[in-house]
Amino acid sequence: MTDDYEHFEAVVVGAGPGGAAAAATLADQGVETLVLERGVDAGSKNISGGLIYAEESAPYTIDSMFDGFREAAAERPISEYYIHNVAGDKVRTYDLADVHHDDTEWCDSVLRRKMDSWLAERVHEKCRETGGGLLTEVRVNGLLREDGEIVGVTCDEIDPIKADVIIAADGVNSELARDAGLMDWEEPDEWFQGVKAVVDMDPDAVNERFDVDPDDGVAHLFSGDLFQGVRGGGFLYTNEDSLSIGTVFHLDSLAEERAEPHELLDALLTHPLLDQWLQGDYEEREYSAKLVPDSKKAANPSPHQGRLLVVGDAAGQMQAQGPIIKGMNHAVTAGGLAAEAFAEAKSRGSTDRAGDLYEKKLVDEGVMAKLRPRRYRMTRTLSESDLVTKLGSGLIDSPVGRAGVKLLDGAIERAFNSPFVLGMIPDTRTSYVTVPRVVAEVLGERVDAENTVEPPDLNDRIGDLTYDVGEPHIDLLDESYEASGTAVTACPVSAEDFGGGCYRSETVQRNGHEEKVVSLDTQPCVECGTCAIVAETDWDHPSGGKGVEFREG
Repeated sequence: MTDDYEHFEAVVVGAGPGGAAAAATLADQGVETLVLERGVDAGSKNISGGLIYAEESAPYTIDSMFDGFREAAAERPISEYYIHNVAGDKVRTYDLADVHHDDTEWCDSVLRRKMDSWLAERVHEKCRETGGGLLTEVRVNGLLREDGEIVGVTCDEIDPIKADVIIAADGVNSELARDAGLMDWEEPDEWFQGVKAVVDMDPDAVNERFDVDPDDGVAHLFSGDLFQGVRGGGFLYTNEDSLSIGTVFHLDSLAEERAEPHELLDALLTHPLLDQWLQGDYEEREYSAKLVPDSKKAANPSPHQGRLLVVGDAAGQMQAQGPIIKGMNHAVTAGGLAAEAFAEAKSRGSTDRAGDLYEKKLVDEGVMAKLRPRRYRMTRTLSESDLVTKLGSGLIDSPVGRAGVKLLDGAIERAFNSPFVLGMIPDTRTSYVTVPRVVAEVLGERVDAENTVEPPDLNDRIGDLTYDVGEPHIDLLDESYEASGTAVTACPVSAEDFGGGCYRSETVQRNGHEEKVVSLDTQPCVECGTCAIVAETDWDHPSGGKGVEFREG
């Protein structure tokens, strides 16, 4: 009987920045709050690029909620921002200072294990004061219902818990959002896949090679023809004593091109442009991957149902519009607004209105306008049509187009720095591959360097990760290569010619004929969720504390 279950005023699922913001705001309002985190430690399951912004227009920023955040939990302030358009060994670089500093109070690079663990300690202290706290190694696997209404959560490790409000901050593969029908995995074009290497580098080397002060840092983006025609790009962020180097690609393009994520990352790591920073000195601390929602398509305009309010990646709240890449700050704002909505509804004696209030606050505070720009939705049908894409690519690549690129160099840099223009950039090969390639070919300078870096092979990358293997958490529903073969290439720890990853293909003899099939081994899984979209699977998170454990994040 549900009357026998323990009850809290609020249950927050997930101890990332969105969950931390929600829990801190609830506790500050005197709300009894329990936070449940499935990792062995907050941050052990979390990956980001990652830069965290504090926007001037945002009602909540992480440093306003947690004193000393930047000094204790972040890596370096990021004051410079560049994008490199690449065509072979030719590169044209644009300064993105205007768009980077637009509406920006500050921006820091972060590593999630360090950041989330620090936040969790403060959250636990705050929540204990109201009779709650934070529990790790607890996987929340679904919603508890009573007469069809959401009344709490169910867990693998402990009994169900009832609550007056549940705030789901359980990430891009949210089981609560899926349980409530607020998220699905039906459309690959609604998702990106990010793959990252954390690269060891002495602080003095970071300062010297990137020409930054000890208390400063820089971000670099990369686009063009170095990624096998897949729509997306690369990034490099300076940390205190390491670099975060990674790639982010549209999942539908990655699947269509049958590209292998680890190879695309290596293409960036070994490009001559990076020799000026790596200088043949390469020690990879950690390899990781995750899905990223494309908020233009995936941000839920009504992220609530009954007592459930959804924030951050679980609600699709990741802004990726060209070089504008912001997610954690929106999770913080959403977490604060969700908690604020519940506190207001409680004060009025009508906690059932918290979801509607939260939805209204997301609109009133301008969050949804950033995540789902109206101008993109108005123009995408035309700008992303096959005909316009074909004509646009042909024009840009023509003598007339190339002459225009040469003439409009300054205008192109201004376009890269315009939030308005970037808010309606089409998600096409023209935008991500053709334009930067032609810009580099016409305006770029040749990079005269030899990059001698040799990244680890996939087997070593998997072997260097930490796992506590539990029961298999993914079921392969259709082993035919036609249904599930894309997972062999799209999975960041698998490959066609590699037998040690999650997904493997093989040819078998059945009924007198050969058949290509796919097999699955969840032991090396990095829990990115890619296969849930591109293959026929039944996908869940591992139980609390099980599976991969990221040291850097």
